[in-house]
Amino acid sequence: MIRRTKQDAQATRSALLDAAERVFLQRGVSRTSLNDIAQAAGLTRGAVYWHFKDKADLFNAMLERVTLPLEAELAGLCEGGCDPMRTLLERLRGSMRQIAQDEQTRRVLTIATMMVEHVEDLGPVRERHVQVDRANVRRMQDAFEQAAARRGLALPGPAAQLARGFYAMVHGLVYGWLLDGGFDLEATADTAIRAYLRGIGLDPAPAGAP
Repeated sequence: MIRRTKQDAQATRSALLDAAERVFLQRGVSRTSLNDIAQAAGLTRGAVYWHFKDKADLFNAMLERVTLPLEAELAGLCEGGCDPMRTLLERLRGSMRQIAQDEQTRRVLTIATMMVEHVEDLGPVRERHVQVDRANVRRMQDAFEQAAARRGLALPGPAAQLARGFYAMVHGLVYGWLLDGGFDLEATADTAIRAYLRGIGLDPAPAGAP
């Protein structure tokens, strides 16, 4: 009986998150109420509050349900003794492939980048974005510094600034592709990432290498 109850609760939670994805994408986050999501899921408003504190809590749960590219991929770049730039290139290739080919990832990223306004009641959403961005830039900075040390070279600028520029470039490519899809995301990202890393002396491998 307990197991069945837990399964029912998980099914309800999943139904609410599925509905949130659909309604957020149609109406935008600010224009969507918790009641809208409950109705779309065929549930009561009370069911929403049983699982989520407020709309921001539900929104962040929607993001966390999908392994978002760049959040997982930038963790652990400097572990295992491998060249962090080679690891970075391989992981970002996987990220771009996931974005281009996985419908749910694409849907959630579209909501997160284009359908949300950082108004007062969504403060926790903005705070999550800030924390994730800061953590990822710091990981990139550490990876650039370690890669430069392995190569015995001096970076052409502060590692923190180079990491911020790199992160912004990747984000911009993804945003532009989500906006119109008018270019090959995987190929374009691979070319841009290689060019950036080569420009700061951290080319992970010769051009054309697998």
